[in-house]
Amino acid sequence: MEENYDYIIVGAGSAGCVLANKLSESKKNTVLIIEAGGKDTNLFIHMPSGYSQIVPNSSKLNYGFETEPESNTAGRKLFWPRGRGWGGSSSINAMIYTRGHSSDYDHWRQLGNSGWSYDDVLPYFKRAENYEGDGDEEYHGKNGPLNVKKSTRDDDILLDKFVEAGSQAGFPLTNDFNGKQQEGFSRYEHTIKGSKRFSSARAYLHPALKRKNLYTKINITVDKVIFENKKAIGIEYIDKGKRVFCKGNKEIILSSGAVNSPQILMRSGIGDSEEIKNHGIEIVHELKGVGKNLQDHIAVVSQYQCTQPVTLHRSATFLGTMLAGLKYLVTGTGDAANPPCVGGAFIKSHPEKEIPDIQIHYVSIAMQDVHGRAGVPQEHGFSNLVYLCRPQSRGHISLKSSDPNDDPLMFPNYFSAEQDLIDTRNGLREANRVFMQPVFDEYRGDQLKPGKDININDDIELDKWIRETSETLYHPVGTCKMGIDDLSVTNEHGQVHGVDSLRVVDASLMPSLIAGNTNAPTIMMAEKISDHINGKTFLSN
Repeated sequence: MEENYDYIIVGAGSAGCVLANKLSESKKNTVLIIEAGGKDTNLFIHMPSGYSQIVPNSSKLNYGFETEPESNTAGRKLFWPRGRGWGGSSSINAMIYTRGHSSDYDHWRQLGNSGWSYDDVLPYFKRAENYEGDGDEEYHGKNGPLNVKKSTRDDDILLDKFVEAGSQAGFPLTNDFNGKQQEGFSRYEHTIKGSKRFSSARAYLHPALKRKNLYTKINITVDKVIFENKKAIGIEYIDKGKRVFCKGNKEIILSSGAVNSPQILMRSGIGDSEEIKNHGIEIVHELKGVGKNLQDHIAVVSQYQCTQPVTLHRSATFLGTMLAGLKYLVTGTGDAANPPCVGGAFIKSHPEKEIPDIQIHYVSIAMQDVHGRAGVPQEHGFSNLVYLCRPQSRGHISLKSSDPNDDPLMFPNYFSAEQDLIDTRNGLREANRVFMQPVFDEYRGDQLKPGKDININDDIELDKWIRETSETLYHPVGTCKMGIDDLSVTNEHGQVHGVDSLRVVDASLMPSLIAGNTNAPTIMMAEKISDHINGKTFLSN
């Protein structure tokens, strides 16, 4: 019997879970959401500190991609964790909820994307949100499905020292990164409820599972979209080695993320014809922008020893981890009940900048590396992870082959724009200056990163170190960008140019990176586009 649904959503990540919920609200629609991974049952998904056990290695929960070696990053293959399973990357991220600067969305509108100014998107941020905190009330929602909680952590004494140090260094403070003033130092808001992660799956998918018109498939590899002329009519997927055709009566929606969505499009015959033909794939429609316009946040670290045993190193050792986990399971409290990154900042890399262009993540630990792949920290310490919010560098994603089991080729092209290196360098110096403030005097030991052997004031020396040590902060976007120029892949509603009944709805739609973590904007975009699919009038502010 032929499988037949009105809507097929490929990917149960941050956007896909939203769409599954919103499109299945009408009993007239039959909706299938299909996922390459499994259900979100793993304990470490729900434990706020548990992502540190998932991110470092590829697994059933983490694609663990690697980029191709590039000279701008010292010929290294960089590790790119991406979520796999219900919730996608919202099930393995650090749960930080930031929306970006208002000007980011006004820029999207200026690029030809009608309906994407900040005034247009704010109602959807608010509709998605159930806010717990003391932020700017007029910017937050109280009745949405996604629980957002401002950190009230009180067992990390260096956290408030970090915020105070920002003030001592001359930077402003802010009460709410997502309110009227993004610039400054503060505590983060997180997608947490109680002592558990609140992923997109938990917020949107699980409440909808009881609906008889919503169907799910897990551990499925989607190969391609099937077309009749230039109309998407279904998908072909692989289940336990068997190829299956599944028909979509109304729309096929790719929500597989900035890496996988362009890969599926290219395997389906949508993309740059020269590249696609090289893999023996029949061309359906020429769209040169598929896989292009790749942007990502890449971070460097300012780090010092801590002279007092007051950091999260207490829970990083084998015994400490066991004790923290046990405390969490018994009481729902302690280090395991909190994400390590609780404080942050948005600052200017140079006083002449009009708006903040650097984001800082503060953690009370001397991590060996950004991803936690190098093992347990050797000593007490504290760190600032520093990255440029709006890089000018652009990379691309290409097919390795037509085999759906092959990872794509990823060329992020970090620091190909010289200004990105200049601004990162200046941002690192500013973040390091924060640690040199008087409030850290009684805690600050030796500099661990960049290290005593690196002259942080020498541009050439520091640039070399940045190229050799920088790592992704997990925010790839832009590879199926919405817009009106020659490299755009979709219109402002995510509908793929030149074909019918096919959309992309995920972070790949973003024409440019926002100043912040990308999970909240991705959820917002799915909320907004779901109204277009359902024929509803867009919300107004």
